[in-house]
Amino acid sequence: MAGILGLVKSSLAAALLALPLAGQATAQSSFPDRPIKLIVPFPPGGVYDAIARPLADKLKAPLGSIIIENVGGAGGTRGVTLAMRAPADGYTLLLGGNANFIVTPIAARKPAYDPVNDFEPVARLANVGLSFVVHSGLGISDMRGLIEHTRKNPGKVSFGTPGIGTTNHFVGEMLKSLANVPELAHVPYAGAGPAMNDLVGGHIPLLIANVTGQVLELHKAGQVRIVSVTTPKRLSIAPDVPTAVEAGINGMVAEVFFGVFAPKGTPPAIVTRISDAIGKTLADPELRSLYEKSGFETTERSSPLELQSFLSSEIARWRPIIDASGFKID
Repeated sequence: MAGILGLVKSSLAAALLALPLAGQATAQSSFPDRPIKLIVPFPPGGVYDAIARPLADKLKAPLGSIIIENVGGAGGTRGVTLAMRAPADGYTLLLGGNANFIVTPIAARKPAYDPVNDFEPVARLANVGLSFVVHSGLGISDMRGLIEHTRKNPGKVSFGTPGIGTTNHFVGEMLKSLANVPELAHVPYAGAGPAMNDLVGGHIPLLIANVTGQVLELHKAGQVRIVSVTTPKRLSIAPDVPTAVEAGINGMVAEVFFGVFAPKGTPPAIVTRISDAIGKTLADPELRSLYEKSGFETTERSSPLELQSFLSSEIARWRPIIDASGFKID
């Protein structure tokens, strides 16, 4: 009798232990059964929105409703920490990029989050190349000419960027080091628009700008001149513009990336489900065309593992550059 009672108790205990696992399995198999929230950690209307909103629209078919929630503040930190603290159930995602997954964690004196250990990588979406753009009145046609001009005018040439602490800023620091032009001065602006206006007006000779549709149109119209891009290979939307590496500046490769992340502990099956849906969506010709017109180069079927590896390598690559600049976030 005691043996039978023991067997019953063991079976009951095993059944009770299995209940949470069964519930988890059911939740995962029915995912998603309600709208998914994608946090964009910057105000509406910026480059992050230009990535997020077309993607959310295309993901309706495989995943249902995707609600974009713009959470600005603290240079993106407010939105990132909100996503980090959300339930790890797949219903809250985050759009991350260089600003909040590379620059802030490295430069912050007291980082509020760890991009590698506090999130699950889901999928890399796209990259944006950066470009060296000169005022048309300088008569400079290529990157070599820009370097020669800078060396002949030490302390008199400056470069504009959309702001201090941006990837553009650190690309300028990289240029100073790799091209041996240490007296190139940085002029930070409050955004890309004012910086471009000053370049067109001849108030600055050089702008390090993201490759966008606007920059390309100004280049084609002859109002500015893109002398090189920082991508590993020439851009499909600007095949006539050489890369900085082609121009002889070895190591001058830099891109702004965008990727989707989930709170740490999100079940692998759900991460895979979302990642697969994003991968298929990125193959959509309409979405790819829309991204390319905006200057984005879409990623080919990125996986969680690929994004994790990419992020770790980019953090390691940018850390010495950001540290050497002396830039800090309090």
